[in-house]
Parts: sequence; structure tokens; C-alpha cells
Amino acid sequence: MKRIAIYPGTFDPITNGHIDLVQRGLRIFDKVIIAITTAQKKQPLFTADERIDLIKNALKGFKNVSVDSFNGLLIEYAKSKNGTTVIRGLRAVSDFEYEFQMALMNRRLAVAIETVFMMPSEEYSFLTSTIVKEVASFGGSVKGLVPEAVEKALRRKFQK
Repeated sequence: MKRIAIYPGTFDPITNGHIDLVQRGLRIFDKVIIAITTAQKKQPLFTADERIDLIKNALKGFKNVSVDSFNGLLIEYAKSKNGTTVIRGLRAVSDFEYEFQMALMNRRLAVAIETVFMMPSEEYSFLTSTIVKEVASFGGSVKGLVPEAVEKALRRKFQK
């Protein structure tokens, strides 16, 4: 049986921290599906199609990675893709409480699908898409924090 991990999030935009977790996930799982949520809980800067394109560009050299979008319950999406595991990133203790609650609810909905918490490399432990967008919105450099295509896309968005 293939070990298929679902890595969900808004990825608005994808950061080098996200990419770090994909690389780590590929050491453990046969396939990683990056699943972009299109739920409108957050007001994304990039459309779902733009996010998909940016992620595909950032991960074009990666094998056994695919990018998709979903709307609805993550666990239902994971089942539809034969997912065995959900990957969630933890940067700080403050992330844990929310992620723990979500993992327990997902387990209640589908006991066969596990949640794995992964920590990014230390150099990305502070990094969030929100911070990246805020810095970029004020003209600050996000070089080294996001792929080059994302850096350019942010500049274009904030020049408008």
C-alpha cells in the first residue's frame, strides 16, 4: 500500500518553510499531495489558480509531489485521494493547540488517517505566509524566504 500524505493549507503564498516540509515528507511518504484549501475563511492575496501555479513552479524538480485544491472537510478530501496521513507544520508551541484540536477531530471523523506534525528547519521556524505578505506589502525583501517566482509575484501584486 502506498503511503500518501496530504499537506493541506492556504499556501498564500508558498514559502521556503513549506517546501522544507515537503522535502521532509518525501523522506517518509511515497507521495505528497499539496492540497490548497479554497475555503474563504481567509482573504487570500492570490487566487487558487495562482497559488497552484506558484507551487508547481517552486516544486517542478520534485518527484512524487502533486498539487490540488479542495473545498470542504479535509478528511473527506484525504479519503478521496487514498491519503493515509495528514502533514501539519508546527513552528512554535502556539501552533500546537489549534493543530492538536484539528488532529483529534480528524481522527474522530476517520480513525484510519493519521496526522503527523513536522517542524521546519530552524531557519524557517518563524516564517509564515502572513509575515511574508506583510513584509512584501511594505516593499521589504523576502529574498531567501520564498521561491524566486513567488518573490516576483508578490512584487507585482503590491505594485498595483
